[in-house]
Amino acid sequence: MSIAADAAVGVAPSAPVDLQIARPRTQRVFDVAIVGLGYVGLPTALAFHAAGSNVIGLDISTSRLGDIRAEAVDVVASDAARLRGALMSSTFDISDDLDLLASADGVLVCVPTPVDEHLTPDLKALRNACAAVVRRVRPGQVIMLTSTTYAGCTRDLLVRPLAERGLEVGRDVFVAFSPERIDPGNTAHAHEDVPRVVGGVTPACTERAVSILERYVRQVHRVSSPEAAELSKLLENTFRAVNIAFANEVADVCRHLGVSATEVIDAAATKPFGFMPFYPGPGVGGHCIPCDPHYLLWQLRAARQDAPVIASAMTSIALRPNTVHRRVLELLAEQGKPLRGARILILGVTYKPDVADVRESPALTIIDLLASAGAHVDFHDPLVATIDVHGTAMTGVSSPGDTYDLVLVHSLHSRLDPAWLDAAPVVLDTSFRLAHPKAVAL
Repeated sequence: MSIAADAAVGVAPSAPVDLQIARPRTQRVFDVAIVGLGYVGLPTALAFHAAGSNVIGLDISTSRLGDIRAEAVDVVASDAARLRGALMSSTFDISDDLDLLASADGVLVCVPTPVDEHLTPDLKALRNACAAVVRRVRPGQVIMLTSTTYAGCTRDLLVRPLAERGLEVGRDVFVAFSPERIDPGNTAHAHEDVPRVVGGVTPACTERAVSILERYVRQVHRVSSPEAAELSKLLENTFRAVNIAFANEVADVCRHLGVSATEVIDAAATKPFGFMPFYPGPGVGGHCIPCDPHYLLWQLRAARQDAPVIASAMTSIALRPNTVHRRVLELLAEQGKPLRGARILILGVTYKPDVADVRESPALTIIDLLASAGAHVDFHDPLVATIDVHGTAMTGVSSPGDTYDLVLVHSLHSRLDPAWLDAAPVVLDTSFRLAHPKAVAL
């Protein structure tokens, strides 16, 4: 019976039915599909949904999907609120059914691109994701890589396989690279306020990609090719790596000269031009700075091309935990204690404060170095209960006592109360952020 007929016989009109949502999921058309729901993909999916898009998020990890449904994921407060609303929305869905890729107008690939133990790019996840997209692509779709990778990867993993399927990029399907720009734990910049760089295989590809991105982001910067976009991301994180390595070196110089490195950097940062502050630490972690420059170095090595500044910076970053190890030896020696048998507590093991992520965390290497030298090492981190140190599971202590010979401050989370450090005989601050009278800088 129609709504008009209902009214004629005195029956209250039925609520209008959204025919799109009423369809089975396999028959729905989504504005965008996000492949990979990790630290990049999930916030991206939530940003698209918050801007009004109909979103399908895809991940092959059923445990990750379960964590998302249970809201047991490490995201900033604004994204946690978005997730809570999205899970109750009929225009947001998550699944491990990759066949749903064909139902989206735009597809963004947001999978991890780490390096292996030899610092060689590990492209397995990206190759598999791109192959899955290529197998299911339909004419008219826009496909964007966002994962950080080498220059030319978009052509290698998407354009050529699509051509082998008989699809012409720029006419049948539209392909672009648009690097992600998400900083886990950073609440200073909303996702929609961070400009997106995009480079299409053809001008038509660029414009189609822009039309997808503009569904949520306020500013899009076009470049001439996927390679230009790929290199722009490598430049961003290589720039950070080089400057962090330099800041670490400056910190070592300042300690030798008896001056506070933080005070010197803060003073230099008052200059309104020509200087950007970077701060030292125990090393760098995550899947950006320790990994991304190696995609560039790997590609350059294959072409017998040297990049000495970048290579030196990455070597310095990799060796930074050794500097921490030597400093621990020095401080214990000043107390008349050997490293072997010493009790050491690592305060915070995540790769950055207030983020529950230990990927590539320097703390893991520091713990391994100290334990291998005979020290008894514990850790305390309110965000992480257990860690894997080179194949050995390690559980944190929930209530640190006063029985440690040295406390090493690694990640200074905002929820940590440093007051109990009063009882520690030696406090080594590798974060350069601890305001405590006992703190000794790295």
